[in-house]
Amino acid sequence: MLSRQFVRENPEVVRAALDNKGVDLDLDRILDVDEEWRELKQRGDDLRHERNEVSSEIGELKAAGKEAAAEEAIERSQDLKAELQAIEERAEELEAELEASLLELPQIPQDSVPVGEDESENVERRREGFDDLRELPANVEPHYDLGEELEILDFERGAKVAGAGFYVAKGDGARLEHALIQFMLDVHREQGYEDVFPPIPVNSASMRGTGQLPKFTEDAYRVEGSNEEAYDDDDLWLLPTAEVPVTNLHRDEILLGEDLPLKYQAYTPNFRQEAGEHGTETRGIVRVHQFNKVEMVNFVRPEESDERFEGLVDEAEEVLRRLDLPYRILEMCTGDLGFTQAKKYDVEVWAPGDDMDEGPEQGGRWLEVSSVSNFEDFQARRAGIRYREEHHESAEYLHTLNGSGLAVPRIVVAILEYYQNDDGTVTVPEALRPYMGGTEVIEGHDAVGESKLGGE
Repeated sequence: MLSRQFVRENPEVVRAALDNKGVDLDLDRILDVDEEWRELKQRGDDLRHERNEVSSEIGELKAAGKEAAAEEAIERSQDLKAELQAIEERAEELEAELEASLLELPQIPQDSVPVGEDESENVERRREGFDDLRELPANVEPHYDLGEELEILDFERGAKVAGAGFYVAKGDGARLEHALIQFMLDVHREQGYEDVFPPIPVNSASMRGTGQLPKFTEDAYRVEGSNEEAYDDDDLWLLPTAEVPVTNLHRDEILLGEDLPLKYQAYTPNFRQEAGEHGTETRGIVRVHQFNKVEMVNFVRPEESDERFEGLVDEAEEVLRRLDLPYRILEMCTGDLGFTQAKKYDVEVWAPGDDMDEGPEQGGRWLEVSSVSNFEDFQARRAGIRYREEHHESAEYLHTLNGSGLAVPRIVVAILEYYQNDDGTVTVPEALRPYMGGTEVIEGHDAVGESKLGGE
């Protein structure tokens, strides 16, 4: 979140951020509330000082035998007490409103972020892996058709078990997901990441700490809790991304400079209700309610976050380089940047099976498999994460960054489509073969039950 002092001293910067990020919020109301709150706090301090003086005066008057004057002083003290109580109650109301409003203010984009209204104005920075593309079939089948033909993806049974927006990976489909998860963890372990396996449900305090609450309440799966407005800290949510529990590992803590940078990685299943609401993307596993992902989270000194951001992008790319999958790097404009980010790059893999986007000359579409974000101190302020270089020095807020490393289902999509062969089989990328027991080609499986008879 933004500090009160920053908002108070830089209203035009905040106003520009609201405009550039497309956030409709009454900043003037926030400034007015802050001004009234500060005036009341000052008035309260003055009243307390005056009441202390009157209290001392009462004792002196009684000691001097001036009972009438002492009674007047007592009445004055009671009036001051009543006025002070009213001021404190009003100040508490304003404090609550101000805190709630500050949670709604988005992060300020870095100066280098391109200004734009929406995703159409994002900027492609570079493409990788297109100089030596493998030879593809004349007609690449979309992953959802090929996955069912090979009996490695089952959408009907996924919907039967859990509802629309869920799928079942079977046989080599399941092995492929497991292989990718372990492969990604191994790659990032080489890059100096420490493994974390966090709880899957997270509490409201954790969701607030990373910015999911209150902004994205409707996108999350709530596990329990009866207060629909307050979101008590005991309420639980299925995590939308491992960013939430991993960042909150150090909530309300002070780290030492010698601990930094901290680099954590975590594999988790992730749950989002927004998935499946984007028309044609409801087919297949591009947008689903539950998906596997490896997440990288970094805690760094403020002066190191820009350099670490570039390093984090490279660490996410390394997975695609080793899988020999073509991809591009896209920089988000202000209108598509997101609520919490100061700067963000998307890593998008190329999937040639659908002509849904304006992809490369060969057709296909781009699939976001990682969003690498620099939050600066935005999350650290919300979650109370600070550091100091030495024990005797004052603590300051550190910077947090994260990036997917990577989203598994979309990599499965890219592999099924890019490594597809003319005979309908799928070549396993060489880097994954040790994780699949040496399997080089996914040839499919026999159907189970009456479906093997063609439904007769």
